[in-house]
Amino acid sequence: MSSPPRSSDPRLTVAAAEPLSANALEDRLDEILDPVLSTRRTATRLAEAVAPLPREHQDFVLHWVAVIARTNPEMAYQFAAAAPQALARLDLASAEAWIIEAMDTYDRDGLYRGSAVFKNVGEFARLSRGTAAAVSFEDVAQVLQLFICGLSGRRLRLDTAARPHTDTETLFLPPSIALLPRREENFFIYKAMATLLWAQGRFGTFNVDLDAACAGYSDPERALDLLNTLETVRLEACIARALPGLAREMQKLHAGQLPDSRCAVLATPAATISDSVALLAQVYADMAPVHYSYTPVLQPERAAAVRKARLAKEKSEFQSALAQLLEEKDNSAVPPQPAERFSIQASGLPAGNGNASHELMLDGKPVAPPENVSQLMDSILQDLGEIPDDYLVAAGDGGYRQNRRDEHDPADVWKGVYHEEGAFFYNEWDCKRRHYRKNWCVLRELGVLPGNADFVDATLAKYAPQVAQLKRTFELLRGEDKLLKKQPNGDDIDLDAVIAAYADMKSGMELSDRLLTKRHKSERDLAVMLMVDMSGSTKGWINDAEREAVIMLCEALEVLGDRYAIYGFSGITRKRCEIFRIKRFDEPYDTAVKSRIAGIQPQDYTRMGAAIRHLTTLLNQIEARTKLLITLSDGKPDDYSDHYRGEYGIEDTRQALIEAHRAGVKPFCITIDREARDYLPHLYGPVNWTLVDEVARLPLKVADIYRRLAT
Repeated sequence: MSSPPRSSDPRLTVAAAEPLSANALEDRLDEILDPVLSTRRTATRLAEAVAPLPREHQDFVLHWVAVIARTNPEMAYQFAAAAPQALARLDLASAEAWIIEAMDTYDRDGLYRGSAVFKNVGEFARLSRGTAAAVSFEDVAQVLQLFICGLSGRRLRLDTAARPHTDTETLFLPPSIALLPRREENFFIYKAMATLLWAQGRFGTFNVDLDAACAGYSDPERALDLLNTLETVRLEACIARALPGLAREMQKLHAGQLPDSRCAVLATPAATISDSVALLAQVYADMAPVHYSYTPVLQPERAAAVRKARLAKEKSEFQSALAQLLEEKDNSAVPPQPAERFSIQASGLPAGNGNASHELMLDGKPVAPPENVSQLMDSILQDLGEIPDDYLVAAGDGGYRQNRRDEHDPADVWKGVYHEEGAFFYNEWDCKRRHYRKNWCVLRELGVLPGNADFVDATLAKYAPQVAQLKRTFELLRGEDKLLKKQPNGDDIDLDAVIAAYADMKSGMELSDRLLTKRHKSERDLAVMLMVDMSGSTKGWINDAEREAVIMLCEALEVLGDRYAIYGFSGITRKRCEIFRIKRFDEPYDTAVKSRIAGIQPQDYTRMGAAIRHLTTLLNQIEARTKLLITLSDGKPDDYSDHYRGEYGIEDTRQALIEAHRAGVKPFCITIDREARDYLPHLYGPVNWTLVDEVARLPLKVADIYRRLAT
């Protein structure tokens, strides 16, 4: 990350080196923080604390106070209050990472927890001291994600937080670590920390109410800290049985010694979280908590909320899956079934160690469940240690059909136990922070209601001559042969090769045998994603033109045989970004797809960044040498509220396009916005967009541009 911009005017060089006075700082802070100041909370004290800093640090503080205030003035005030202490302990690069972590926490968890990061600068400084050996989360996230995916248990996400912890579905790791003198050592701390957080979920740390377990002690916070020490002993023993090599490396960081001899009972295979809670009562009076370099913290409240929502959701899904198994076995609709039809047979080690083998039984006989049912069983066992009898009652008549058919309203994405079901989370680029807002946009894939198929027939009749011409053009494109020169065998003489060979022969060199040409039919290896703007501004004739363009392109692509998909996009605010499935890559261009094209209708706004990131992800799941992302839009990025309109939205879209380009995708935009020259060159580059002034020409223009891009 770069430092805040400074003036390049040589006349200001001397003045810029002089620190600002407290009065000058107070005037600037008053102006920025006015919404949160009062008679008892003034900028005077802030200015007095910042005044002794060097001018470079003062500029840094003022720059970030202004940036943060655009998001939340109270967060800006908390930063200004904490900045002098932070800059005494952190260099500017580390201080910027601290700010970004606080703002990420604010985005994710709200004002209270975001402010806590600013107030707890000491913890951040402890993990981030030093720069040469420092390792950032961005440096290791991809490797750690692959490592965590290779471990048993439910799939986990990674994210950053000032204090490492887990909510049982996401592992929160520090934004940077510089505790040891070498980068590889700091990377291993990341790995050990992630492993211990995985073990907390895998081996049942949150299978009891930890807050209640510590509530009866004189200092509940100290009790929770000490319980964390005991759990670390138990979990390291579990890791040693599952990953012995990694466990040995982890133990080297603390010489492999137990913090107290009484903890030996926790290293036995049968030990569970209940044993740690019981031991806490014995050691609370005379044992101090022990913190290793990779020890995370426990946040029971967050873990309990996520766990509760997951249990309700997975119980419903599991019962629906059992109902489906019954229907497939009985080959009939599901009648009400007694619970005795299903049972669980356990064998192997106790469930508390996460290694027990559990077999699903139907009518007393083992049944091989589908992969998704096995994953559900494993997740339930992690949370409960068993599968209770009430889970083994199949959903009633039609229950599982209803669960599979219903699609929750995207407006309710944050409500209820299904708030992440079917949702994708994407980062968004904040040009003011010069950093991503992590998991900021919630996106859902939705279906398109079928429209009147007569629209397709009417379009083909309206453009019959043009469609015929396009098909002939694409037929020729498909049949083009490539002339290969300097071949050992072929259909004709390569005159250039013969002349060169004759010259070689006259100079005494050996005569080449590559003197012929032959024609070779090129194999096309291309995948195209057509991204159709379905925002509210496309109402009327623009919507008709878009649908006509898509129909004509599909007709031409069917001749060419290239793989293609069509998705629409719209949404309103970051919590409701929507992608509309019109045609997937694996779907044929049939009556159903034609009806969906006819059913393309204007929706809400044009939040493009999340849509581009999602469609780039889908496109990169296809193996192809050339990948195209063609956007068909009527205007610039736009959304309701939350500052997306204007520079923010344009810069986020540009960043998403840069990400697509880095991923090997070629983006192109076709627009009918007459103001496009003001912003599209900045988004797509000078040659990767085109303006269609006459809407009637749009269908033909789309096909013509595709032909040019694909060759």
